[in-house]
Amino acid sequence: MFNLKQIQTFTRFIWIIYKHNIMNYSKDFDALKNLFASAEVKRDYDTVELHDLFFKSASFNILPGVEDYKCDIHNATFKEDFSFYTEIGTIDKNVHIKDIFVEENHAFKYQIIKPKGVDQAKKAIFLFHGFNEKDWTKYLPWAKAISDGTGSAVILFPIAFHMQRAPKHWSNMREMYKLSEHRKEQFPNIVKSTLSNIAISMRLHAMPQRFIWSGLQTYYDVIQLIEDIKQGNNEHIHKDFNFNVFAYSIGGFLAQILKFTNYNNYFDNCKVCLFCSGATFNRLSSVSKFILDSEANVALYSYLVEHFDKIIEKDKLLHHYIKEDHLEGKTFYAMLDYQKMRAFRESLLRKNEDQIYAITLTKDEVFPSFEVVNTLKGAYRDINIQLDEMDFDYDYIHENPFPTNVVNSKQVDECFDKVFDKVCNFLI
Repeated sequence: MFNLKQIQTFTRFIWIIYKHNIMNYSKDFDALKNLFASAEVKRDYDTVELHDLFFKSASFNILPGVEDYKCDIHNATFKEDFSFYTEIGTIDKNVHIKDIFVEENHAFKYQIIKPKGVDQAKKAIFLFHGFNEKDWTKYLPWAKAISDGTGSAVILFPIAFHMQRAPKHWSNMREMYKLSEHRKEQFPNIVKSTLSNIAISMRLHAMPQRFIWSGLQTYYDVIQLIEDIKQGNNEHIHKDFNFNVFAYSIGGFLAQILKFTNYNNYFDNCKVCLFCSGATFNRLSSVSKFILDSEANVALYSYLVEHFDKIIEKDKLLHHYIKEDHLEGKTFYAMLDYQKMRAFRESLLRKNEDQIYAITLTKDEVFPSFEVVNTLKGAYRDINIQLDEMDFDYDYIHENPFPTNVVNSKQVDECFDKVFDKVCNFLI
C-alpha cells in the first residue's frame, strides 16, 4: 500500500508531465469561458468537470436594512440606530437598494471544478476572488490548474454582493455609464470613476459599513457551506473531506480571518495560499477603474481607519461584533490598520506561519509587494511565512496578471505555469 505522501508525489509527477505536454493557459481560458456559459447539463473539458450547486445563506439578516438585529450566539438584540445611507454619493435608488432586499445575495448558485470522473472528491480548495468582481471568467483557468495540480475539487464561492450575488442591473453597461458620467459631474475632481466600478463605489461611498457586514455574511456563509458538506449534503465533495484555500486580492482578508479564527477547529490543517494579497487594509491602494473610484476610497478609508474607533463606540451593533465576543470581528479589526493590534495580528500569523504562503507581483500597485512583506513577515521580520515575489516580462496589472490579449501569449502561458506550479506545490 502507498502512503499519502507517496500518492501526493505521484500525483504531482503526473501533473508535471501533463503540464509540459498539454496544458496551455490561453487555450484553456477560451474553452473554459465557453464551458461556463454553456447550458449543457453535462459540462466537462479536458481533465475537469464543472458543476453548479445551490446555496441559501442563513446569515443575510446581519445585513443593513432590517429594524431589529439578533445575535443568536449571545442571545442579544439590537435596534438599527443609523440612517440607511448618507446623501453623499447617492444618485440612483436601484443601486442603493437596501442590502437585506437583494435577493441574488440570499440564494444563488456557486460552482465546483473537479477532476473528471471523480464521484465525490475528498480534497477541496476554496478559491476566493478579488474586490468588485462580476464574473468568474479569469479564474476558471486558475481553478483548473489548481485542480489538475492537486487532484482537488475547487470551490468557486462568491463574496456577498459580488459575482452572481449581485443584481444584473449593476453590470448593465449603458446604465452604469450614465451613472458614472453623472457622478463625475457631482464630483469634478473624482479619479477613476468608470462604468465598471460605479455601482460598488456609490454604495460604499454612501454607506462604508457595507464592507464590514457583507464580509461577515460571507464569513458565516463559508462556515455554513463547510458544515453542509460535513453533513453529507454535497454530491460532489465527500463529507470527510480535507480542504485548503487559495485567495486572491481582497479574498485574502476573508481567507486569513477564517484561518485565524479557526471556527470549531475546521481550519486546523488548512493551508492558505495568498496571491497578490496579504497587506492590511490601510496599506493597499484600491483606486482603480476596476475596483473603486477616489471618492469611495476616501470614504471607506475614513470610516475603517481614521474614525472607526469612534464609530464603534456609537454603534452598538458594530461594537458587539467588533469589540465584544466575536473573534471574527476582532480579527477583522486587526487586519484594518497596520499599527493597531499589531501584536495580536502578528501572533496569529506566527502561530500559522507554516500553513501560509504568499506570492506577490513586483508591479502590483493595489497590493504592493513590500506592504505584503511588512504585514506577513512582521515589523521585526521574525515571522517565517514563505513569500515569493515574482515579475513578468510583459505588461500586467493587479487586476489582470495574465492578460489574454497580448501578442506573445506563450510568455503569459509560461508565467502562468510558474505561478501555479508554486501554488500547487504548496497546496498539494
